[in-house]
Amino acid sequence: MDQKDQRPYKLVWPLQAMPLARAMSLSYALLIVYVSLNPFDFDFRNGIEAWAWVDAPLPRFITLFDVSINILAYIPFGFLLVFAAYPRWRNFVALSMALSLSALLALSVETLQTWLPTRIPSLMDWWANIFGGLLGGLLAIPLGPQWLSGSVIRRRFDQWFGLNWAACALFLLFPWSQIYPQSSWLGTGVWGHAIFGSIDWGTIVINQVVQETVITALCWLGVALLLSSGLRTKAPQWRILMGLLCLTVVMKTFFTALQFGGDFSLIWLTAGALWGMVLASLLLWRTLQLNQKTRFNLALLCLVSGTIAINILPDNPYFILNLRHWHQGRLLHFNELMRWVSVVWLPIALVWMIYNALQLKPKH
Repeated sequence: MDQKDQRPYKLVWPLQAMPLARAMSLSYALLIVYVSLNPFDFDFRNGIEAWAWVDAPLPRFITLFDVSINILAYIPFGFLLVFAAYPRWRNFVALSMALSLSALLALSVETLQTWLPTRIPSLMDWWANIFGGLLGGLLAIPLGPQWLSGSVIRRRFDQWFGLNWAACALFLLFPWSQIYPQSSWLGTGVWGHAIFGSIDWGTIVINQVVQETVITALCWLGVALLLSSGLRTKAPQWRILMGLLCLTVVMKTFFTALQFGGDFSLIWLTAGALWGMVLASLLLWRTLQLNQKTRFNLALLCLVSGTIAINILPDNPYFILNLRHWHQGRLLHFNELMRWVSVVWLPIALVWMIYNALQLKPKH
C-alpha cells in the first residue's frame, strides 16, 4: 500500500503531545529573527550599550502601521506556543509561558537591533510584541487541543495528505513563492542568468504573449503534477489543485497592490498569464488520470523546460518597465524573504519528488 494512502493514526486526545506545534513554533521564531535582523550587518563597535533602547525616549513619530505590524507578527507565535506546551502545561500556565517566551524573543531581537545601522530598537515595539503574544495565547486557550484534531482543516488534511507532512508544507508554501515580482506568472525557479549566462538576442523579436503563455502553462502543469504525487489517490486532486491556484491568484493580487499600489494590483494578470493557466488546467484534468510514473516524468519535463525557458529567454520588457513603480518601503525585508522562498521552493520540491520516486521504486 502506498504510504500516502495509509489510514492516519488515530490520535488520543486530550493527552497527546503536539510535536508539529512545537516545530512550527521554532520555525516561526526563526522567521521572526530573520525578518527582524536582516541583513545582519552588525556593528558591535558603534559605542551604543546593549540596553540603551530601554531608557531611550519613545520615537518622535509613531505610526499605526508600525504598531499593528509589531502586534500582528507575534499573534501566531503566542497562539502556537499554547499548543506546543500541551499537555504538560495547560490553560493559563501555557498562556504565561507563551507570554514569557514572546517577551524574551522580542527582548533579544530589540537588543540585537541596537547594533544594526538600519534598525531602531524601541520599548514601544517590545510592548507591542508582548501584546501580540498575549492575544495569540488568549485566542488559543478557548479552542483547546481538540481544535487541532477535530477541526475541518485537520480532517481535510487527513483526507488529502494522509501522513505526508512534507507535501502539505510544499502545498502551503507555493502561494508565497509567487509573491515576489517575476517576469512570467508562476515562473518558479528564477535564478536570472547566473546559471545559463547572459545572452544577447540582438534584433530577435519574441511574441511576449506566446512566451508567457508557454512558460505559465509549463510551470503550473509541472507544479500541479508534482504536488499531486503527495495527495492521496482518493482525494479530489483536480479540485484541490485548482483551489490552490485560486488562492495563489488572490494572494498575488493582494501583495501586488501593497507593492505597486492598488491601481496596479492586477498588472501581472496578462493575456499570457491567463491563457497559460487555462491551458495548463485543462491539460491537468487529463494528465491526473495517468499513472504515477508517467506523471512524475511529465512533471519533471515541464519544470525543467519551464526553468530553462525562464532563464534563457529575455525578460518581458513590460515587466522591467513596471518595476519602476515598485514601492518596497516597509515591505523591504518581507520582499527579501519572499525572494528566497521563490528561489528555493522548486529545488526543494524536486528533491522531495525524486526522493519519493526512489522510495516507491520496486526493489529487486
